[in-house]
This record gives sequence, structure tokens and C-alpha cells, in this order.
Amino acid sequence: MNDEASQSVEDLRRAERDVEAHSQTFRKELGLRDLVLTQVLFVVGLGWVGTAARLGPSHVVFWLLAIALFYLPCAAVVTYLARLMPLEGGLYQWTKLGIGPMAGFLVAWNLWLYVIVNTSEIGLQVTTYLSYALGPGASWMAASRPMITVAACAIVAGLVVVSAIGLGVGKWLHNAGGVLILVLFAALVALPIANAAHGVAPATASFSLAVPAMTLLNLNLLGKMSFGAFGGFEYVAIVAGECRDPVRSIARSVVIATPIIAAMFILGTGSVLFFVRPDAIDLIGPIPQVLGIGSRTLGMAAGIAPVVIMMMTVVRVAQASINFTGSTRLPMVAGWDRLLPEWFTRLHPRWRTPVNSILFVGAVTLSVGLASIVGVGEQEAFQLLNNASGIFYALTYLVMFVLPIVGVRGAGRAPLWLRMAAASGFVMTLLYVVLSVFPIVQVQSSLSFTMKITGLIVLANLVGAAIYVLRGRPVTAPSPAPRAQSPSAHDPAAD
Repeated sequence: MNDEASQSVEDLRRAERDVEAHSQTFRKELGLRDLVLTQVLFVVGLGWVGTAARLGPSHVVFWLLAIALFYLPCAAVVTYLARLMPLEGGLYQWTKLGIGPMAGFLVAWNLWLYVIVNTSEIGLQVTTYLSYALGPGASWMAASRPMITVAACAIVAGLVVVSAIGLGVGKWLHNAGGVLILVLFAALVALPIANAAHGVAPATASFSLAVPAMTLLNLNLLGKMSFGAFGGFEYVAIVAGECRDPVRSIARSVVIATPIIAAMFILGTGSVLFFVRPDAIDLIGPIPQVLGIGSRTLGMAAGIAPVVIMMMTVVRVAQASINFTGSTRLPMVAGWDRLLPEWFTRLHPRWRTPVNSILFVGAVTLSVGLASIVGVGEQEAFQLLNNASGIFYALTYLVMFVLPIVGVRGAGRAPLWLRMAAASGFVMTLLYVVLSVFPIVQVQSSLSFTMKITGLIVLANLVGAAIYVLRGRPVTAPSPAPRAQSPSAHDPAAD
């Protein structure tokens, strides 16, 4: 290694030590149980079983392909990088130290945009769930802009409060959401069995090993079932500085959660097909749709459907809370590197959370959510938001899979098997990116839909690059270490 390369590695290691020093001020709230439940809650989106069910009973083959070509490679890469660099900021830090500061900033920028757009859907989704829970007379709620607006304002305000108080409270919401989603999928899987016992015939076959036709639409669905459904294992690493023993606990949480999540998706999709034909699936709320249909034949048990759907609402809010909490840490760590104003790094004196960053992210999230419901139907609005946010996220995964392939500076080359796994994950993620610019629901204009998404992605990254150029400074520049607390101050290590 030449002198220049040696100095570069040393500078990056100095930056890594700087991040570790900053992280010492956080409360270490998250243990293995918290991380496993968070993995299940964050990765298992409530709508993916509906997306996969569009394939009909042959969804099994695509789920198995998604597991082999994306899910397992993703788990291996995340485990490798989390053990190598267990730092607050997760993928941002991995990219910054592994490739360079500008790449790290753009990864954080796209990840932040993904969370903003994804969380902004919360008002639309919650009103849809409530319309199912309250019965046919409340069907108007899902298309009511005033109702969606009220729901979005109330939920985002709640997310701001929970995130500001910190993970000491937030983790219980996340844990409750993780338990509830396990209960919901257990009910979803049990419902066809109960209906079959009452003599109900399935709407269509639930499982088949027939290979789906390789059409453009089906390849689009395969990409969504790979990256879209199974992405998310790296997200908890954003709060690595707030975990107890992050080197072991993050990697172990991935190993434990992997088979649970795979079973939930495959069995849940089969349950959807027992009750709903592929062309009649509600992509916004497939699970409440199935629970509403499936409970009607169960007599007294039919009354549980509204309760179960309300549980789903809690799950979705808990998922939004994880998204929101992680997104508030990204401006903070960029502020540590002087890529954003120091204002974003200021912590609440009692709760030790980046309160300024939290308020900023809350305001942006609400603004995007309210703007998204203007001028389009609810299915198209959901699909436009969903596709755009997914592409932002997928771009960060392309970089993550590149890291083991090209090698992280100062860490040597990854094993050959891991580089091959990363290449498989890269290809599947690229498939998702290329095909996600096309809608899978009926929209006013497919060309307009595609141009809106493409233009948004390009413009957003140009803005991110401009911010870096205008604000960017070397991450190796000395940054102040956290000030020592007085003896009367709270000691985070004691928690």
C-alpha cells in the first residue's frame, strides 16, 4: 500500500473513531429481542402479499426465487457490513468509509427521501384500514381528502413526539407492532382453514409450483417481491450507536428473523388467493380486504374483523415510527461530518435525541403527504408514492451490494461466495429499479406516470449532489467530540 492510500485509510479510520465518540452520548436502548421484532415489523410490509397474489398460485416460485437470489444474499451482506462497521448511521457510514464521502452523502440522501415518501403514505393507508374496520357505510373515508389530511397531521405529530422522547419509549411501540404483525399473519393463515371447515370453496388455488410467464408485468412483480418485499435488514444499523453490543446483536437479529419472514410472505399470499381473485385484489389494503371477506362466514367470529383491522392500523403506525426514527438520524450524522448545518446535531438535554432533526423531518414528511393527494385517484397516488420511494431505497442497495464486490478500504477483499451473493442481490435490485417506473394499476396515463417518477428521481439526486458540493467538506476534518457530562447528568451507559 502506498503512502497516499495509507493516509486515506488512516483518515477514514479517524472519522470512524469520531462517529464512535459521538455515539457514546446515546442511551443504549435496543437489545436482541427489540431488534428481532423490529426486523420482522420493518421488513414485512402489509401490502406485499397482495402484490404477490397478482401472480396467482404460482407466486410460490417467485417467492422462492426472491429468497434465493435476493433475500439470502442481502442477509449475508448486511451481516458482513454490520460486523465490520457497527456505527450510528448504518449504510451511510458503510458507504462513506468504504467508497468515499460524496457516495456516502448521496446514499444517505436517497435513503432519507425513501423514508420521507414512504412515511408520507400513512394518512392514505390508515384511512383505508379504518374504512374496512367501520364497515360499508365508511367506504367514503378512503377517498376523502379532508379525512386523509386529518389522519396524516395527527399521525405525523405523534411520530414527532415519540421520536423526540427516544427509543426508550419508541421501542415498545415497535415491539408491540412486531408482536401484532406476527399475530395478524397467524390469523391470516388460519382464516382459510376455518372457512374450509365451514365448506367455503376457495376463490382460486392458493399454491402451485408452475413457473409464471416471464412477461414484463411478472418481471416487475418479481422485482417487487425481491427487493421491495425483502429489503430492510440494514435499516436497524442506522441506530447502531443506540444498540447494546451492536456487532453481535444486529447480525443475530438478521439470522433469527430471516426464516420467520419468508414463511409469513409465502403463507400469507396463499391466504389472500383463497378469498380474492388476482384481478380483484386491493393493493392498498389486501389484508383487511381478506379479513373482511373471510370473517363473514364464521358467524359470531365475524365481529373480530374490525378489531383485527384496527390492530393492522397500529402495525402500520409502528412501521412508520421505525422509518421516521431512522430518518431523523441521517441529517444528524451528516451534520457530524459538516455536510449539513450543526443545527441538525443538537440533542435534547434530557432525552438525548436530535430534536431539531426530528422537527425538520416531521415537517417535510407532512408536506409531502399532503401534496401527494392532490389531483389523482387514491390507487394511482399510492402507486406513484410507492414506486418513487422504492426506487430511492433501491439506489442505496445497489451501492450496498457493490461494497463487498469492490472491497471496503482498509478491510481487504470479501470472500468469493459473499461477492457472488452480492452480485446476485445487485442484479435483482437493478431489475426492481428498471421496472418500477411502470405502473401495475390502472392510471390516467402510463407515460405520464413513468415520466413523473423518472423526473423525480433524477431531480432529487441532482439536488442532493448540489447540496454536497455547496456544503461538502472533508469528513476527515476534526470535529468536536461530545462534551463530558457533569456528574449530575444522565449517564447513558447505565441504561
